[in-house]
Amino acid sequence: MKGRSKLYPYADGSRFAGKSPQEIFRLIMEGNTWIGEESLSGTGSSLEQASVLIAQLPELFRKLGIRTLLDIPCGDFNWMQKVDLGAVQYTGADIVSELVVANKQRYQRKNLTFLQQDLINDELGAFDMVFCRDCLVHLSFTDIFSALENIKRSGSKYFMTTTFPGEETNANIDTGGWRPLNLAKPPFQFPPPLYLLNEQCTEM
Repeated sequence: MKGRSKLYPYADGSRFAGKSPQEIFRLIMEGNTWIGEESLSGTGSSLEQASVLIAQLPELFRKLGIRTLLDIPCGDFNWMQKVDLGAVQYTGADIVSELVVANKQRYQRKNLTFLQQDLINDELGAFDMVFCRDCLVHLSFTDIFSALENIKRSGSKYFMTTTFPGEETNANIDTGGWRPLNLAKPPFQFPPPLYLLNEQCTEM
């Protein structure tokens, strides 16, 4: 996925020093740090800002033959609930247990499953696709590489995540902060993607 066209300034995560990822993201959710009026996952998870994804993901899933999908982190499932998943078996995972409990109560049914999972440390199952929107941008380099190794070990077929192709350099941050990442640039140096979806997200 191609990230938003208008960017936040870098967000400092140093206030979370010494805390685990689970503690960090629980504090962010509890304090509505990302200032989401519609979603606790922030304004980028509003229906308006995710409208391109809502419209285009179903065709991409069909094109790639996606039958099983891990959405991690799934947040509060605000916009993904509007995606026509068809026969896709969806698993939404998040590190914040309160979000998972709420999602189970509101949305879980035959083809929708929710569980608590830490992308950095927990063993992941094998899926046709691991979908990881707006997550790596909040992690330190160390945590990003741990998450990527974890995804690789899962044996999943496709990995879809946020990248900012216009960025020339990647800054390291403390987990819990924010900055744009271009995964084609060092220290990541991903190969060219099979598919690049421009979200056209204008979140400020």
